[in-house]
Amino acid sequence: MAATNVPPNTTIISESRDGLERNVDIPATNKTFFSALTEDWWAVIIGGGLIAAILVIAIASPGFKFTTPVYQWADTNDLSGKVLALNNLLLIAGIGLVFLIISSIAISLSGGSTGKFIKGFALIFVLGIVSLIIAGNKTINYYGIEYVVFALISGLLIGNLTTLPQWLKEAARSEFFIKTGLVILGTSILFTEILQAGLPGILQAVVVVAVVWFFSMWLSRLLKVDDEFGVILASAVSICGVSAAIVAAGAINGDKKKLSYVTSLVLLVAIPMMIVLPYAVKSLGLSDMVAGAWLGGTLDTTASVTAAAQLVGPVAVKAGVIVKFSQNVLIGVAALFIAAWWTMKKDPSAKASTEGKGASIVWERFPKFVLGFLAASLLFSFLIPTDTTKQVAGILNSLRTVWFALAFVAIGLEARFSDLVKTQGGRPALVFIGAQIFNIAWTLLWAYLLFGGVLFPSPEIK
Repeated sequence: MAATNVPPNTTIISESRDGLERNVDIPATNKTFFSALTEDWWAVIIGGGLIAAILVIAIASPGFKFTTPVYQWADTNDLSGKVLALNNLLLIAGIGLVFLIISSIAISLSGGSTGKFIKGFALIFVLGIVSLIIAGNKTINYYGIEYVVFALISGLLIGNLTTLPQWLKEAARSEFFIKTGLVILGTSILFTEILQAGLPGILQAVVVVAVVWFFSMWLSRLLKVDDEFGVILASAVSICGVSAAIVAAGAINGDKKKLSYVTSLVLLVAIPMMIVLPYAVKSLGLSDMVAGAWLGGTLDTTASVTAAAQLVGPVAVKAGVIVKFSQNVLIGVAALFIAAWWTMKKDPSAKASTEGKGASIVWERFPKFVLGFLAASLLFSFLIPTDTTKQVAGILNSLRTVWFALAFVAIGLEARFSDLVKTQGGRPALVFIGAQIFNIAWTLLWAYLLFGGVLFPSPEIK
């Protein structure tokens, strides 16, 4: 997306997608309402528009059953008869076409190359769908290996073994895809469910996120990693991985290359964690309730929490998802805190140039797509009837998953294996791994104290 938070009749230094810096004049006469919309606002518009369209259909036809694509299969008969069936492929293609149209409109109005984007989007969409189909295999699903792994690997292979053409770079917009998916994710973050965990769930979310975030920042400074990198790393480890990293990077106007580095780390480290932690649960003899709270507080996505907790039991799945939701809700609080802290303490030039603006500079830094996430969560928590929520949950989850699959393919395309070692001597990777180890131990302690009946009676999660 083009940079748009710039006053008219000014000159900025802009880094294009080919990595070259150029002076770009922003004349007032060329500014329109749509070109002034940032990537965050486009995510809110597109995600909110999809939610609204589906709600209109559901409210108008209460008995209507939304059809979602099938990706799950156990054998070749399932694969050919269900997943690769003509009607299923047409449904998948229809979703791709809708996503392509609305994304292309946003890219065009933001000053991007629509022709290049369409060509690149087609490839990224195919890779994302293939990753969902591979992960839909019964055996692969049993071992908890998510589609994000295959999406990331496909992107990494192309990005590291070839030179990306400009048309593919134009479409590799990981932040745009995942921000749109996060707005839709808000529809599944229901405060009524979070309250089932009661005080223990809220306390664990706050204590874990706050302590792990500051520990990560301390470790970053100890290993001489710059604070911009440190903020993105700390947010990814402490809150919810890629989503939190994007929120933090938006709040501080962080370097895109550093964000890509961190998101790659999150996904690479998540793979062994999803496999090892469920077996650690059994070795430590943890109850299902404590195990779920531990997995929910350490694994970075709701899908990975669900996959790992399924190896423990249904109670662990429910507890893990609720704890993860509790942490996800803190995205908005974290965005506000980081934007204010960075502007007032870490960015003296911005502070000097915005004297007298007060809280407005914090608003400028605040990632606007978080508002869409929170609005969707509040809407579905308190205003949308339960029957309607159940009616639309499947289709919204399906659409969100596709957006995320596109994002993880794009992350792989943007990442470089060599960067993990070369960037600041590999120290950011050491910080992330060290902070994640601390996170695992710290969260286990509080999961045991809060959900094991030590400090409070164990919550009754239905």
